[in-house]
Amino acid sequence: MFTHKIWKAFRWTLGLFLATSFLSVILLKFLPVYITPLMVIRCFQQLSNGESITLHHHWVSLDDISPSMPVAVMASEDTRFLLHHGFDYAAIEKAVRRNMKHKKKLGASTISQQTAKNVFLWPGRSWLRKGFEVYFTTLIELMWSKQRIMEVYLNSIEMGNGIYGADACAEYHFGKKAIELTRADCALIAATLPNPRVFSSKIPSAYIQKRQRQILKNMRYIPSFPKAGEDYDPNTAVGGIYHHR
Repeated sequence: MFTHKIWKAFRWTLGLFLATSFLSVILLKFLPVYITPLMVIRCFQQLSNGESITLHHHWVSLDDISPSMPVAVMASEDTRFLLHHGFDYAAIEKAVRRNMKHKKKLGASTISQQTAKNVFLWPGRSWLRKGFEVYFTTLIELMWSKQRIMEVYLNSIEMGNGIYGADACAEYHFGKKAIELTRADCALIAATLPNPRVFSSKIPSAYIQKRQRQILKNMRYIPSFPKAGEDYDPNTAVGGIYHHR
């Protein structure tokens, strides 16, 4: 009897989770993402450190972000973003081989995985969170377009202490709007993304400037990102990097 009640509670919990997760992914296909779990966590961390709450975030459409910004984050974070379905298995295999030989671990998260983590989950490296990340990555890849994933990513990614999204970063680090960011600005922002709370696009170190130059070189192989509703052909990819027709 007790086992039956546990099984019944498990089924109800699983059913509720599946229903709410599907509904949230469907709703956020159309609605702006104004707050994320990471933003809330960072606010509590600031309070616990005796700091005042700092949260700068402006939601803007992909059309209001510099066209160089998607190109820069692809060149830096995920060159095969338009080719894979959420997981870059070649990059994962490469990271596993490297991590077996080096103490400093190399990640292989795609832009889709980072979007799923930023919007639906919490930061961390546990297997439980990773499992949820795989689940939500699969859902958004099935239900959202690549343009929507990129739009949410560029609006929710942490780009500095208390700064989230391209428009807030453009204002507080460059004195501009996101649409006014230059190609070099975008590459500089992308260069900080591995650790935006340590690396700054406002006061870039020599290391970040070096990364910026490398990203600018890589951006030459990704000349444009398709707009919403615009068709693109993965077969035009050369060397694993998308080339716009």
